[in-house]
Amino acid sequence: MTIGTRTAGQAVAGDYEALRAAIAQRHAALPGRLQQVAEFVLDHPTDVALATVAEVAERTGVQPSAIVRFARALGFNGFTEMQQVFRSRLVAGVAPSYKARLARMKRDEKSILGRRPLAVLGRFVADGHSALDSLLAPARDIYLLGLGGSYPVAAHLAYVLRKLGRRVVLLDGIGGGIGEQSHAATAEDALVAISFRSYYPDTVRLFPELVARGVPAIAITDSLLSPIATGARLVFELQDMPEAAMRTLAAPLCLVQALAIGLDLAAD
Repeated sequence: MTIGTRTAGQAVAGDYEALRAAIAQRHAALPGRLQQVAEFVLDHPTDVALATVAEVAERTGVQPSAIVRFARALGFNGFTEMQQVFRSRLVAGVAPSYKARLARMKRDEKSILGRRPLAVLGRFVADGHSALDSLLAPARDIYLLGLGGSYPVAAHLAYVLRKLGRRVVLLDGIGGGIGEQSHAATAEDALVAISFRSYYPDTVRLFPELVARGVPAIAITDSLLSPIATGARLVFELQDMPEAAMRTLAAPLCLVQALAIGLDLAAD
């Protein structure tokens, strides 16, 4: 089964982020084996850039021919042509050196980054702030959905937003069904959903229901293939250690802190 055309392949030939988006968009329509490949290449881009087609196939648990079919489904002539996009990501990431880039950042920010580590995080999320502001700033109520292991992140975001004077509904299921807590959410509100593998079932169930109701959604998750990425207007992708049992909350906690404070500063 072939999905896509040569034109689509050309469109993403030199753009790693566009290729990732195309893979995520087409994932559900791919046959089972090719879905396995899609999941692997999104989770392990460095391995795809450096390994042979046989090595990628072994890591993915499919035949090498499936890797080639996957590349062609995206509009490439074969694995090698697709691999060049992943290699371009590595080249962009190592040149110039980290030391040189940090020195340039310090010059650009007049050394503020060197004195205030939180400013580093603020710089990395700045690209998403305009979209974030357009979703959260006009929202009547901000609904926060983070259950199971993600609950501490949602609870912390609720605390910070309330301190900043925002109206927040924390969907925790305590004292009643979580559906009852969210029944008043409309398109005038906003939803921030937080979930990582293994995705909490109630989060996976409720998220598309609220999106279908027209509630603008922001997802904080670990993959473009996450069940809370589909339908979200803005996705913050945080990858962690591959073993779910080893996941830490440091990155998502820092992210929500920076987003909340940045939202408040933007409103001033």
